[in-house]
Amino acid sequence: MVDVDGEHDEDGEGGEHEAVVVGGGIAGLVAARELALAGFRPLVLEAWSAPGGAVGRHTVAGLELDAGAESFATRGGIVAALLAELGLTSAVATPSGLGAWVQLPSGAGTLPRTGLLGVPAQPWARDVRATIGLLGAVRASADRWLAPARGTTRRDGSAASLGELVATRMGRRVLDRLVAPVVRGVHSADPDNLDVDAVAPGLRASLAACGSLGGAVASLRALAPAGAAVAGLTGGMFGLVDALVRDVESRGGRVETSARVGAVRRGASGGSAWSLEVAGLDDDAAGSGGVVRVVRARRIVLALPGPAAARLLAPHVTALATARPAAGADVVLATLVLDAPALDAAPRGTGVLVAPGVSAVTARALTHATAKWAWLAAAAGPGRHVLRLSYGSDVAALQAGELATLALRDAGSLLGVPLVSAQVVGSGRVRWSGSLPLPSPAHRALVAAARTDIAALPGLEVCGAWLAGNGLAAVVADARAVGRRLVADQETSAGSIL
Repeated sequence: MVDVDGEHDEDGEGGEHEAVVVGGGIAGLVAARELALAGFRPLVLEAWSAPGGAVGRHTVAGLELDAGAESFATRGGIVAALLAELGLTSAVATPSGLGAWVQLPSGAGTLPRTGLLGVPAQPWARDVRATIGLLGAVRASADRWLAPARGTTRRDGSAASLGELVATRMGRRVLDRLVAPVVRGVHSADPDNLDVDAVAPGLRASLAACGSLGGAVASLRALAPAGAAVAGLTGGMFGLVDALVRDVESRGGRVETSARVGAVRRGASGGSAWSLEVAGLDDDAAGSGGVVRVVRARRIVLALPGPAAARLLAPHVTALATARPAAGADVVLATLVLDAPALDAAPRGTGVLVAPGVSAVTARALTHATAKWAWLAAAAGPGRHVLRLSYGSDVAALQAGELATLALRDAGSLLGVPLVSAQVVGSGRVRWSGSLPLPSPAHRALVAAARTDIAALPGLEVCGAWLAGNGLAAVVADARAVGRRLVADQETSAGSIL
């Protein structure tokens, strides 16, 4: 073990860092950038071999592709503002105007172009009516005549889940045929397990103001920037990771990979100084859990997945001493690059979400990436297509070749186009464990309690999707706020030295 004693040294060799960020995903990099903008030189410690977290990349058939998040929500302009600061505005790409589809046990249907998590603003819109039918549209229209508070709470007074709210106000057809497939594809969860405020911020307030769920959805969509509800980056969303790393390092910060933090301790005097036990993954000590070195910091940010953050915080945060946030869903992504000119017509638009109960298909969702992004279609070339299929943990044991075979079969079924193995130019497999925290009411309550306890610990901030909610817009906004709070707390951040 190399302990750290001696005078203050921002490089950390023989002293104390002004700021350390644990976790080099988007949340950690954004928080680190806020610290760097204030003149600190943050050290970012990332356990993986590369920064980025769920905004990853891989190369398939010579194409560098997103291996995780491939778009961001445009609501509030939060991510767009960050991209502008990083000089990436010209790289922002909007998806094609093609709509998305849903695969039901009875066949394929269209998803609402004006909706929120599948909840339609206009139940009588042609694309909605085609999927929920005449009876479904009639039932959904009853939403307009219900009292605004109807469906928002249970009999015991607790808040209703997203599934309960939609079923009460718009009926089972909207829930089963529209909302459930979208939620399954976006959150890998059941709508009955989701907290409305966590997955659709502002929806309850808008419902109270507008008087109907459809009106609330229309109002929220009207507040979004003109154009698509999502956008991406030409070249891939991983370009955001590269830009953040460059920015942090250009301001004197440092991003260190293969550095796993095993413990976080407060200063012996009870002040704001913190020490972190760090093991490098290439060191023998890492495999046995031994400590390679101790890093000390006046300010720390933990930007880790919920279970990992809770493990480090448990000795300091009462709310996490006995309770732990759920790990979240496992997601397996299969990427196929195909020579398939028959897909030039984009038979299912930008992709297909799969409703529960579709026995012929294992995938939960399919994105026709070359139909969605013009820049990718140009990079792939004529007749070549990129498909991304999302699966649950039930396929985790499959080898890459077995998964590719399954994905090809599912893709043909979902797109309605015969596809054969001879058309496969390349395939990729990526597994994300616990990357989508389940935003349930119980999870929301735990987060609120944890935030209260964390606020009482000087020099410590915590961010990440398990606190902020899924999606880059939520994560970026929360991480920026965390970094700015830590900067603003000058008196506390001075701390004490171990």
